[in-house]
Amino acid sequence: MFTGIIETVGELVNAVDEGGNRHLEISSSIASELKVDQSVSHNGVCLTVTEVLGDTYRVTAVQETLKRSNLGALASTSKINLERCMPANGRFDGHIVQGHVDLTATCTDIKDQAGSWLFRFSYTPTSNNQLLVEKGSVTINGVSLTCFDITDSSFAVAIIPYTYQHTNFSQLQIGDTVNLEFDIVGKYISRMLQSQLGK
Repeated sequence: MFTGIIETVGELVNAVDEGGNRHLEISSSIASELKVDQSVSHNGVCLTVTEVLGDTYRVTAVQETLKRSNLGALASTSKINLERCMPANGRFDGHIVQGHVDLTATCTDIKDQAGSWLFRFSYTPTSNNQLLVEKGSVTINGVSLTCFDITDSSFAVAIIPYTYQHTNFSQLQIGDTVNLEFDIVGKYISRMLQSQLGK
C-alpha cells in the first residue's frame, strides 16, 4: 500500500521486451536501499524488485500492466515517480493508494499560474466516471492529488512548486499520457451500491 507521496524520481536506463513482459532497469538514489521482492510504485504502478545492481535495479511489467499504464511507452532516460510501500508506523500524508492503475489519461492543457501550475487531463469515459468527485482524491503517475472542475471525460489538478520540482510533473507536456488510479474507498462504495441496486 502507498500514500501517493513521491520519494524520488528515477530514470529509465534500459528496457528489454521478452514475450508479453517488459523488464525495466531504473537508476535511482534509493536503489541501494532496495531488496529483491520489495514492492515499489513506478508512476503509480506497483512492481516487484527482481534484482538490485548498485545504483540501479530491475522490475518486470506484465502484459496487463503495460496495457493499462504508460510504462510500455517509456523511453530511455524517461523520468519515473517512485514511492516505496508505506511502513506500518507511517503517516497518511496523501491517501490510500494501491498501485493498481485503472486507466490512462492525456494531458490536454498546462497553465502557469505564477506560483503554481494547473494541469487538465482527459480520458475515455468508463463506468468509473462517478469515482471522480469535486475536491476528491485521484492518483496521477503515483502522485496523490485533489481533482476539481470535473466533466464526464476530464478534470483538473493544481500543482504546487514542491510537487512540480520533485516529481515528473515538471517533464509533462501536452499530449503526454499519465496513469490514473481512482480512490479505493470510492470503488468499494460504488461496488456496494451497484450490488444493492442489482438486488
